[in-house]
Amino acid sequence: MPETLLNRSACSPLTGSLVADAVSMPVHWYYDREALRRDYGLIDGYLAPKSPHPDSILWRSHYEATNPSGDILREQAAFWGQRGVHYHQNLAAGENTLNARLSLSLAALILEERGYDADRWLERYIRFMLTPGCHADTYVEEYHRIFFTNYAAGVKPRKCGGRDVHIGGLTPVPAIVESMGLLGAGVTDIRHVVKQHVSLTHRDDGVLRAADVFARILIRLRAGEDLRGVMLDEAADWISRAKTTDWDRYPDDVVIGRILSPACYIPDAFPAALFLVWRHANDFRRGVCSNAQVGGDNCHRGAVVGALLACAAGVPEDLVSGLAVAPRLAELHASVPA
Repeated sequence: MPETLLNRSACSPLTGSLVADAVSMPVHWYYDREALRRDYGLIDGYLAPKSPHPDSILWRSHYEATNPSGDILREQAAFWGQRGVHYHQNLAAGENTLNARLSLSLAALILEERGYDADRWLERYIRFMLTPGCHADTYVEEYHRIFFTNYAAGVKPRKCGGRDVHIGGLTPVPAIVESMGLLGAGVTDIRHVVKQHVSLTHRDDGVLRAADVFARILIRLRAGEDLRGVMLDEAADWISRAKTTDWDRYPDDVVIGRILSPACYIPDAFPAALFLVWRHANDFRRGVCSNAQVGGDNCHRGAVVGALLACAAGVPEDLVSGLAVAPRLAELHASVPA
């Protein structure tokens, strides 16, 4: 990758979010941390997933398409209902999960269209999810299942979203902020697009509020402001100096494990991500790898951690170049004049 494009990727929130997702992918939804350490050791970069996954709950997960318009599992359906199946069993080291892949596609569409159009995105999203072989991920998050259950029932695409309370709803925010920012959009317009887009799948006030806070922080960081100061300004309802002072007494796996849940629900997941960013404000690799190491919904939490740390500290060159989608990111960044 040419040096100028590598530099763009190194400070790109989209790149940061994709890197954090790929680093976390093999240990996504490990809750048994001894098992995580036994299976993967100390995480310091990209690894391939191993089977079996000791904490997998695919054996009790269920989704049945009522007609072809809802068939989003396709060849992966055979693995649902089985014990030990890794959520991302078919991915290689450095590859991204389904939600991160969709975020990259969203950024590409915004840049291609020179703006955001919800209906154009829904067309692309539906086509992608219903096309055999478009992705190799076994796990399809709940919000996709809600959306396509409604879509298969004949509901109009703009009305297919449900009340999903998971941090996965924040995954597209870095893609929106970066691509709209590259096109010269202002703060108000970017915030409007974030709300409109996230609402298509996550109709939950907490998720939408967190998405707006996340967007505002990213916008200010891309303008060169100080990370911790901006976080205290914009995320006061989620994290405070008193909380960070208290939580700083403990290691990451105590803060995220005993004080805050490592699970996917936004009331704990978003402040957990913000705390990791606060603690590791000057060290992208350490923050992203610690996010992976504490387990739980680290892929989607990583969208926040990676994006914010990329703006504040930059992404190490080996993590940029080792990302499977690095060539696609270079194409995106090359499509916009410096």
